[in-house]
Amino acid sequence: MSAQLLNGKALAETIHLKLRQQVEQLKTVYDGFEPHLAIVQVGDREDSSVYVRMKQQAGAKIGIRVTHHKLPETTTQYQLMQAVQTLNNDHAVHGIIVQLPLPKDLDEQAVTDAIDIRKDVDGFHSLNIGQLAKKDNEPLFIPCTPKGCMELLKVTNTSLAGKKAVVVGRSNIVGMPVAQLLQGADATVTLCHSKTQNLAEIVKTADIIIAAVGKPQLIQGSWVKPGAIVIDVGTNAVPDSTKKSGIRWVGDVNFEEASQVASWITPVPGGVGPMTVAMLLENTVESSKRFLKGFHVKTEYLPLNLVRPVPSDIDIAMAQKPKLIRQVAQELGLFETEYEQYGLFKGKVCLEVMDRLKHLRNGKYVVVTGITPTPLGEGKSTTSIGLVQALGAHLKKRAFACVRQPSQGPTFGIKGGAAGGGYSQVIPMDEFNLHLTGDIHAVTAANNLLAAAIDARMFHESTQTDAALFDRLCPAKKGVRKFSPVMLGRLQRLGIDKTNPDDLTPEEKSRFARLDIDVETITWQRVVDTNDRFLRKITVGQGEQEQGRVRQTGFDIAVASEVMAVLALTTSLRDMRERLGRMVVASNKRGEPITCDDIGCGGALTVLMKDAIKPNLMQTLEGTPVFVHAGPFANIAHGNSSIIADRIALKLTGTEPTSTNHDEEAGYVVTEAGFGADIGMEKFFDIKCRYSGLVPDCVVLVATVKALKMHGGGPDVVAGKPLPEEYLNENLPLLEKGCENMAKHIQNAKKFGMPVVVAINRFSTDTDAEMEVVRRKALEAGAFDSVACSHWADGGAGAVDLAEAVVKASASEKEFKFLYDLDLGIEEKIATIAREMYGADGIELSEAARKKIETYTAQGFANLPICMAKTHLSLSHDPKLKGVPSGFTVPVRDIRASVGAGFLYPLLGTMQTMPGLSTRPCFFDVDIDLETGRVHGLF
Repeated sequence: MSAQLLNGKALAETIHLKLRQQVEQLKTVYDGFEPHLAIVQVGDREDSSVYVRMKQQAGAKIGIRVTHHKLPETTTQYQLMQAVQTLNNDHAVHGIIVQLPLPKDLDEQAVTDAIDIRKDVDGFHSLNIGQLAKKDNEPLFIPCTPKGCMELLKVTNTSLAGKKAVVVGRSNIVGMPVAQLLQGADATVTLCHSKTQNLAEIVKTADIIIAAVGKPQLIQGSWVKPGAIVIDVGTNAVPDSTKKSGIRWVGDVNFEEASQVASWITPVPGGVGPMTVAMLLENTVESSKRFLKGFHVKTEYLPLNLVRPVPSDIDIAMAQKPKLIRQVAQELGLFETEYEQYGLFKGKVCLEVMDRLKHLRNGKYVVVTGITPTPLGEGKSTTSIGLVQALGAHLKKRAFACVRQPSQGPTFGIKGGAAGGGYSQVIPMDEFNLHLTGDIHAVTAANNLLAAAIDARMFHESTQTDAALFDRLCPAKKGVRKFSPVMLGRLQRLGIDKTNPDDLTPEEKSRFARLDIDVETITWQRVVDTNDRFLRKITVGQGEQEQGRVRQTGFDIAVASEVMAVLALTTSLRDMRERLGRMVVASNKRGEPITCDDIGCGGALTVLMKDAIKPNLMQTLEGTPVFVHAGPFANIAHGNSSIIADRIALKLTGTEPTSTNHDEEAGYVVTEAGFGADIGMEKFFDIKCRYSGLVPDCVVLVATVKALKMHGGGPDVVAGKPLPEEYLNENLPLLEKGCENMAKHIQNAKKFGMPVVVAINRFSTDTDAEMEVVRRKALEAGAFDSVACSHWADGGAGAVDLAEAVVKASASEKEFKFLYDLDLGIEEKIATIAREMYGADGIELSEAARKKIETYTAQGFANLPICMAKTHLSLSHDPKLKGVPSGFTVPVRDIRASVGAGFLYPLLGTMQTMPGLSTRPCFFDVDIDLETGRVHGLF
């Protein structure tokens, strides 16, 4: 025998060892992560079962998970496709193979092509096979047997370039793909098949022979060119009476003869077979690594056509053609099952993506806040979007904006939409501002269901005996009474350790059934997403059927609902269910809190909110991704977008835990805090960051010359009126004095240990000298940097300097800390915020506020964070006090509890939770082109 043996079994063992080391490393680095191969088998063919067991044993040897999904012989095509689709949707599965052959009535190609191409570890998907045939293209997976053949050829240390290779057999599984692989290695390939004439003569010319025709010992030794390499893929059973089984296995090559002529040859068995299984395992491990890394597609940024003078916001938005939301999702590496499309340009992202990407280190986290604004606002939303466009489209960083969903109230009121402005907007702007995906409507439905339930419960309690009330709450169905899950929760809170309604004593039935709500303590109101001042105070119960049970209540705007605050602060569906259930709506006549779950509504509210919990995916004018999610009222609630959106975005912009230079690779998530750094930013840190566990990297403080001049003593800025001359002409002394307000906000951010970059939102009337004054004063106050921006007029290009400053600041040293400890008393926490954030001398509690402190402390709510409800137009509680007021005491007239959301909110003055419409609201300008369907008038 002159040929050297190509021992596939030995080579496979070497590969198994290497794969085992890789799998162990994956489990160590990624906290127990386990590559997972799923094998689908239809029927009970013995040979198929043998092959499945071989793969299971090999998988166990290298430490991967192999699951066997065995279906009956009677499985239909539809049922098999559904089984494959289920595995496609399971992101814990990294490889799927369907054991072939299938029963004859099933379409093998259709089933193979139903496997997600990213999990096609057999390499049989038409797209993988097709990519193999294209020059300079790499398929995701190479079919296992051809790949094994190529690995065996490497053992010979033979250069394939220029060699003549003959492949005998043209199957899609071996012959065709191995011919493509040989061509890719620069061999000259002849592909032969059953109809090839002069086969022996052709084979005699080959330097390399790949036999995969399925005919026992077809190729004779006389066909083999001296010194040729022979890879025998065939596995054929031939009769052999000397064997116990009555058969022996031979290849497509006459081994005894060919081995006398060839330089290298594979045995059968022990040649290609073990390598096929080894390559399957290698493909699976490689697939699992891709799943860890994610399947990002290169981001396509959208060019801007800058027009002068700058058109209206809606005209700019309508002039830009957005990417399909499917493309945005693909660029982020989302799977089709991880997002739901709402039309062409927006979608919802499922929470499961957080679990798939949990191993990643978060991207950089940037919060945008502002100085004390004028009633016109200083452009925080516009700056947030411009910054993200600059980071993404211009610096080519992965960048994500997370913003609140706008309420219909301001959209049709005086403020207009909240999509940003100019050439820094979220698009489609009309869809962003109008309904979006219905989250606010879901909040409205959930809130009002609970409001209706409160009044209904009081009505029924007042008209029924304890026994009758209990019987109606727990009716017998087919002679059996049962408590619903929410009722079992109430029993536990009451300390009643019984689960059978018939076991309760009359006293226990009374305690369970009768909430005994004190009408004077009800805090829950109805909501509507419209500025409607005439709903602030209403009277309910005037119908004849209500039997004179009249009470005064009112409406809030929908975004002021605690349900909205819960949506913004929740961290999971389970957490949202718990938060909604523990919302306190009133006290009973013994002073004990009555919750949503006591009313019985927690589960129903969660069902109404089950889709709203998913963040809405959109894009900016330049094609960078945006999450739009939640819109809590910034005065009463904490005024920040959702924790869930931030968490998902931070993972989508994150880096591998093994990355050596996180700062260099990390993406950026830019989120916005409502109002100034004294309100929204403080609540962002002390409330949102406490519940999210997220630590920010940088604060961007938005300032305008206009607002700073106002704080320096300039005249009032009034919405709807022209700006006074002081704001249109250079006035450095006025500006310099006003910079004291900016300095205070910088100091506020630094009290949390944060680096601050001041973004000067520049207007056309601002001068270079004014920009220099603001920059100098910002640096003197301790800012990391101060940068003038023109993103409203220039898009991301106008915020590149800001983006570069943010990158540097985010990489700087920081030591984040909260402003106060939760264990402090309620009064002390309020006083700390007033002193540190507002510059007050102290606080003054009303008698009502003192009583609330006593009540909430007794009810166990004293350790909740504080969410101050105060004016955004001054650092103090008085909107007339501009600049940096001093020598004042903050009056606290009342304290209320949002127990489900997780905070107490002191009222520092009169807070309107239902805005009113002005004489000339924005809706006068809003209309639709009846020919094109284009919206006009939004801004």
